[in-house]
Amino acid sequence: MRTLRLLVHQVRYEQLLYWRNPSSAVFTFAFPIIMLVIFASINRNASLPGMSGIGYTQYFVPGMVAFGLISACYTQLGIAMCFRRDLGVLKRARGTPLPPWIFMAGSIGSCLVVSAILVALTTAMGVLFYGVVFPGRWSALGLTLVAGAACFCALGLAVSTIIPNAQASPAIVNGLLFPILFISGTFWPAEPGSVLARIASVFPVGHFQRALFAVFDPRPGGAGIDGSALAVMIAWTLFALWIAITRFRWDPRLDRPRAHA
Repeated sequence: MRTLRLLVHQVRYEQLLYWRNPSSAVFTFAFPIIMLVIFASINRNASLPGMSGIGYTQYFVPGMVAFGLISACYTQLGIAMCFRRDLGVLKRARGTPLPPWIFMAGSIGSCLVVSAILVALTTAMGVLFYGVVFPGRWSALGLTLVAGAACFCALGLAVSTIIPNAQASPAIVNGLLFPILFISGTFWPAEPGSVLARIASVFPVGHFQRALFAVFDPRPGGAGIDGSALAVMIAWTLFALWIAITRFRWDPRLDRPRAHA
């Protein structure tokens, strides 16, 4: 019980830090919502090739749900760890009586809170304003979101190990993510069998989006759970955890410029 109270306290502390930086918080929430409004409004009546009976918004909103979770777990966590390392926060935290795993779990827990809010907002907007149908597959939705959160939190920690300094972190984190988002069909279905589609199939973004679309698929006989997509995400989770565990640094590199408070 004492450990649980300590973990809850750390998550609450991380949430206070997050909401006291309104520019970061607003961008994390506003960007997926703005993308949803722009693309869904422009392509609302568009037909999707090879997907009879599925409107554009029914396909697109699960992609934005995935994008919101990725932004909260991968992008936010990866950049925050780089800045905290360069500012010496990680080094000082490791020297306190707080167990390192509690500190890390608090940061991850805060990202999960933000991602849960984003998922709820994006789904609500799609259902209320764009006619998206949710077939009520709550267990499948929960399983898919848990697998996605684990995968992209692990990737956020892993990518922070290869970034040389905090100033480079936004460019590297987003520079790795956005090309994969586009070729994975997040904003428009990728052509099956194309070179870009085959490249995208290696990464977990498209698989996460496909797993979420299976949850939202309103057609009779919809799968609900895409087992192959979840398997790829689990494999990426294990790989990213191995990278994070073996390469994660608590101390800033002395040969690199540090971030300024």
